Amino acid sequence: GCRDDIMVYLIHAGLEEGLAFTIMESVRKGKGLTEDFEAAMKENDVPAWYIDSCKKIKYMFPRAHAVAYVTMAYRIAWFKVYYPWAFYAAHLTTKIDDFNWNVVKEGISGILSRIDELAAKGKNATTKEEGEISVLEICYEMLARGYEFKNPSFADSHALRFSTDDKRVVVPIRALNGVGENCANIVVEEYNRMPFQTIEEVQLRGKVNKSAIEVFRENGLLNGLPES
Repeated sequence: GCRDDIMVYLIHAGLEEGLAFTIMESVRKGKGLTEDFEAAMKENDVPAWYIDSCKKIKYMFPRAHAVAYVTMAYRIAWFKVYYPWAFYAAHLTTKIDDFNWNVVKEGISGILSRIDELAAKGKNATTKEEGEISVLEICYEMLARGYEFKNPSFADSHALRFSTDDKRVVVPIRALNGVGENCANIVVEEYNRMPFQTIEEVQLRGKVNKSAIEVFRENGLLNGLPES
């Protein structure tokens, strides 16, 4: 942005980086230049027109930027109110790495219990655990509003993104604990090409290892399929 251009320009002119940053901050906030700032700029042959411009600038947060932020916030709020299932699907897709389906599938009681468990760690909580708390709070909000998750399945789930089905949020294959992105992509691609007839097909065609097969089994994705 323009404010960063000021700092870079002053550094190129010969000013020390810390001083260039301080001047940039003063200018962008509309505070102008101190006598020391102006002297340093003159010592490094910064043109008079540039110095005068820095004195005249009032505030460097462009109105268009502010409008863009407000418009984005309005759109997000509109979807959260009128199409909440779509909002939650989109939001959780961006947070899939912090989504813990083993907890969420237990419903509100499981979510609250896990939040309490993580919150008890206080400052000892890892960054990932803090991220999980944030996602669990969103999941709690969604369930408390009366909306539901649809269990993952080869037939209904996308590989990597949460989707919607009759106002429910469909959990993707990638959201299953222990299933990686590559595995999810291949399994969904293979299923869409031709539904699996046996568990052995899931392993061979989907290139699924035994641990992922167990995850699929535990979550009901293999129900009704014979071993071979």
